[in-house]
Amino acid sequence: MKIDLKLRTAALLLTTMLTGAATLVPAFAADSGQIETVTVTAERRAENIQQVPMQVEAFSADQLASANVKTTQGVLNMVPNVSMDHSYTFLNSFVVVRGVAEINNADSPMAVIVDGVPQNNQKQMLMDLFDVQQVEILKGPQGGLYGRNAIGGAMIITTKAPTNHFEGSADASYGNGDAWQVNGSVSGPIVPDKLLFRLSADLKGDGGRIKNTYLNQNVDQIDHDDTVRGKLLAHPASWLTLDLRGSFNDFKGGAIWDSVVYSGNANDIQPPISDFLGQTTGHIADASFKFDADLGFATLTGITGHTDLQERNRGDLDFTNPVINPGGFLGFLGPVAQGQNLAVSMTSQELRLVSPSDQPFRWITGAYFIHTNRSLLTRGFFDPTHNPNEFYNPALLLIQKSESNSNNAWALYGQADYDLTSQLTLSGALRYDSDHRHQMDVSSGLVRARTYSDTEPKVTLTYHFDPDRLVYATYSTGFRSGGFNAPGVSIPEFKAETLTNYETGFKTSWLNRRLIFNGALYYEDDHDFQFFFVDALTASQIIGNLDKVHIWGVELETQAMVADGLQLFGSLGTTNTDIRKSTAFPGIVGNKTPKTVPWTLDLGFQY
Repeated sequence: MKIDLKLRTAALLLTTMLTGAATLVPAFAADSGQIETVTVTAERRAENIQQVPMQVEAFSADQLASANVKTTQGVLNMVPNVSMDHSYTFLNSFVVVRGVAEINNADSPMAVIVDGVPQNNQKQMLMDLFDVQQVEILKGPQGGLYGRNAIGGAMIITTKAPTNHFEGSADASYGNGDAWQVNGSVSGPIVPDKLLFRLSADLKGDGGRIKNTYLNQNVDQIDHDDTVRGKLLAHPASWLTLDLRGSFNDFKGGAIWDSVVYSGNANDIQPPISDFLGQTTGHIADASFKFDADLGFATLTGITGHTDLQERNRGDLDFTNPVINPGGFLGFLGPVAQGQNLAVSMTSQELRLVSPSDQPFRWITGAYFIHTNRSLLTRGFFDPTHNPNEFYNPALLLIQKSESNSNNAWALYGQADYDLTSQLTLSGALRYDSDHRHQMDVSSGLVRARTYSDTEPKVTLTYHFDPDRLVYATYSTGFRSGGFNAPGVSIPEFKAETLTNYETGFKTSWLNRRLIFNGALYYEDDHDFQFFFVDALTASQIIGNLDKVHIWGVELETQAMVADGLQLFGSLGTTNTDIRKSTAFPGIVGNKTPKTVPWTLDLGFQY
């Protein structure tokens, strides 16, 4: 069992810079004594967060800055029933949303949308948050609008837009472990009211805090993690907006800081003791173009995105050292290392029509396409000198798996909301996703291909007692595409995962918006639950399926302005998972799924 207890107080804000601790605080309007009204775009249109019939968390730029939260991991770890681990490589992350877990070399369970552009690779989940306007976290499957990769929820990140006046900002921080970070931005008009620009950059390094006790070095160090971002915003006509954006990130940091737990007790915490200090290098380049055209009856939006991602990691394969394991790998092969070269290229296109919001019947319809090329070279090799370049020495090669993957995925979707009465609203969404995957074994020429598809409906009934109080009931579904493992491993293909969610909840404001109390009860039926494991004997990373998993829990959230300037807040989340059927691993039936966090508690105040 893992328990995640989160306590937040105003005192934490005073110690963040020195300890690395962080807190997120809900926004409030000090002048009126009310809790501030927050606007979100969870359903592809601007709405008051208290009027959206789902569990949504939203954090503004001011909240993120005051709490010194600078990464997506920092945000997600402060949301009930959401947790995030960072391990194996510099870009790897494992987010868990209501029991649905992210896994290596597969699609994420949480859709990540940055300025309207889907980030379609698992390696894009963990990122720095700088020059950001707002972050929204949606919990529960969002397949109707966001499609595959939204089986657990969605994270919507909105960065700051170019301004029609000149402005600039700068921020610097230093923390324990010799962690430092510097970022800044400049924005203004090129042609006032017509063409605006924004440039921002984020640079950081970190000496690390997780020590390899054999090498006496920190395994989570960051040599550099540098990002630059540029934006152009044009208004060629009153009805048309053009948005061009680009960014580049280059990084070098630690990798593969896994530990050996000889006791076999998963609750034992052991430091890394390997004799090879792992490292990751790579870059991510992004570019996007977006247009919004007001057609009167609807707004037409087009979004084109392209991403080039490369990551190379090296590290120990036996996770030990000559002192405790003189024989090395398998007790006689000596020291052995592992490494991967990953290259991903993605190009996507989306077209969307959104009706005006001030109508009893509101609708959204759209189409989406993405083409992905992905190559992965995995090697296990003898490691006499602990040099990362041994990866390329054919004389030291022990195991090799090389694959070339491509996939074309497309979707059609729509959503409609109809006010049956002034108090009762019926909402429905439907999306069809098709994902054709193709893999070639580079060494043998063997080709495998398969199409995974699913229809994802969502229905919500919302009843408004008055403008400040509502209840809702939702039936929603999610879909995560299947795929192929590396050639020659014990499980050649993993199945698509589908999830059905039944949820009922409420959102309420009281005492002239000085008190907010929201909550939900959910039950999920997950078929072919995807999970990840490593077969060390064959240096293989494998994705498998659990036939049936049941997940259920509760979420409660409250905020209260108890006096001028004094706000209390808290939330509680529970997640219970039960493996009901597993053909491949029958002995684990009745257990919890990997990375289950049974409950999270979040308490705090702000003055």
